[in-house]
Amino acid sequence: MAALRYRDMRLLIFGKIFGWISLHMVLVAIGYQVYDVTGDVKNLAYVGLATFAPAIGFALLTGYVADLFDRRLVMVVCYGVIMAASLMFLWWSQGDKTEVWPVFCILVLFGTGRAFYQPAANSLVPNLVPAALFPNAVAWHTSTNKVAQMAGPALGGIVYLLGPEVVYGSAATGMAIGAFATWLIRTKTLRGDRQPTSWKVLLSGLRYVYDKKIIFGAITLDLFVVLLGGVTALLPVFAKDILDVGAAGAGLMRSAIAVGSLATGLALTQVNMTRSVGKILYISILIFGGATILFGLSTVFWLSMVAMVIVGIGDMISVYIRVTLVQIATPDEMRGRVSAVNSVFTGASNEIGEFRAGMMAAAFGAVPAVLFGGVGCFVVAAICWAAFPELRKVQRMDREL
Repeated sequence: MAALRYRDMRLLIFGKIFGWISLHMVLVAIGYQVYDVTGDVKNLAYVGLATFAPAIGFALLTGYVADLFDRRLVMVVCYGVIMAASLMFLWWSQGDKTEVWPVFCILVLFGTGRAFYQPAANSLVPNLVPAALFPNAVAWHTSTNKVAQMAGPALGGIVYLLGPEVVYGSAATGMAIGAFATWLIRTKTLRGDRQPTSWKVLLSGLRYVYDKKIIFGAITLDLFVVLLGGVTALLPVFAKDILDVGAAGAGLMRSAIAVGSLATGLALTQVNMTRSVGKILYISILIFGGATILFGLSTVFWLSMVAMVIVGIGDMISVYIRVTLVQIATPDEMRGRVSAVNSVFTGASNEIGEFRAGMMAAAFGAVPAVLFGGVGCFVVAAICWAAFPELRKVQRMDREL
């Protein structure tokens, strides 16, 4: 509980719980509603693509904004943007839903708020606790993400039974609470020594990541593994057409990933990784890929839930190691830009991965799409093992990196 003894860290966690539970409620609701209205699995791919597109489009700006302005205020504005998008979904859901193109436009706004939030939040965490407690703070912050990923989809799926409009209205309220809690944070990060805006400054985060081969290898591994192994976009298809468990089942399966991640994250708050960190990262990838294959082969709901829990375990270990390596090895004045690069890699692995899964499912079927991804995880792990020897040799996570 060391990191949570600090007031501003508690406020960050409190705000993120409300805000990100709301975010995941919206994501599961809009995905299921679009598929329910259109019956076209390709639209699930477009949902993921529209959500992630701003992260790529604004990739050079999101981190720079986090380094240039007060990260706390950047987060508050982002909460407001996502809240506005949630209210727009409410408006669309109450009207004529024969056209779904407004959904994709709103998702771009939704994704813009999330794109600017991630670098600001990730780079703010080291400012809220002493350096010695940063790994513990990362474990708690990452576990908070998993709490949101667990509770958000489950609540979204259950509340969806009352109507999607209830989901979007509740999410807007949650975003308002998150914004207020973040506003109360006292730590300020406004820079007094601002550098003139230039391409060199904007690209410095990308250059730093490339030069740090351990970081570059870690996020590259994560990018391609989750890009191939991600299955969340297909959960509505499995829930409706294969497992016959409906919207609530889709939410529960998505939450099962977070259950495994949360349990692992809480365990990581109690341990220090001082041996074989690189090898542990690769083991987590093998766990992730194996569980993905199990999910693709399952036709029983409880076994699919177990597979999703195991997916969450592998994912959490990978995320924890990667986020800690990135933040510890980066000077504070560049953390926003480096975090933005990391966020693009993470977002690409999730959102473009969902696009890949949706398109493959439309062409070959949902089960082959998932099995292809699971096998691909093993192939990528083998390639990265050979390509990044520095990564597999990492023994511990500390500031000597």
